[in-house]
Amino acid sequence: MGRIFDEKSGNTLVVAYSHGVIMGALSGMRGLEEMERVTLALADVDALMIAPGMVTRLEEAFIGKRRPSLFIHFDYQSYVRKVLPYPVGATVELGSVEAAMVAGADAVMTYQYIGHEDQEIEKLEIERNARIARECDRLGMVFMVEALCARENTDPQVRHDASVIGMSCRIAAELGADIIKSQYPGSLEAVAEIAETCPAPLLLAGGPKLETLEAAYDLARKSMQAGARGLVFGRNVFEAEDIAGEVQRYRQIVHQR
Repeated sequence: MGRIFDEKSGNTLVVAYSHGVIMGALSGMRGLEEMERVTLALADVDALMIAPGMVTRLEEAFIGKRRPSLFIHFDYQSYVRKVLPYPVGATVELGSVEAAMVAGADAVMTYQYIGHEDQEIEKLEIERNARIARECDRLGMVFMVEALCARENTDPQVRHDASVIGMSCRIAAELGADIIKSQYPGSLEAVAEIAETCPAPLLLAGGPKLETLEAAYDLARKSMQAGARGLVFGRNVFEAEDIAGEVQRYRQIVHQR
């Protein structure tokens, strides 16, 4: 955890750069040459998350003493894609914790979806994350869980329902997650409540690219003011015209310097 959270502020700025494995090619990650340029521009983030199959292809971004910690996007999920969408998706691991450790990862991230119409699916989702948590404990790997609701496509309002988000975050922490990633629940009060009742550090996601830079900064500021221990932003950073400049702006928000 010491490589992930800044020793002075106690917070962390993580950039998620693994969207391709669940959404396909996006702006800012259309081809390998572009991805190599972007990841080098992200050198000053605290941690950078990529898919397992991109570790060797993008390894230059992680070489050196002052380079980001390596987060491996450990799950595939089919809940959010726009091409060939499903009303309700599914999740599956993309490798083993041991393989992530061999690759030099500092952390792995999985999804945890609760609220399935079929309670048997939720049981398997909990069982899966609990198993990964125990394996991370055994091998000394930091484990981050993105706590979500399986009904987001059929009932979009639950995406910002503080009671649902809070319960999913608490379950993930109780299963053994070291870090919790969550969506912004819509208000400072809701963030504060979730952060207070979650035993693990809470990081808030940036979501889709917002219409303006200031809107993204406002979301980041509100998240940190309400008690989040950091941000996991993606498209609002890697789709920007000045990626390195955006990293510095978000560092100021997260670390307050």
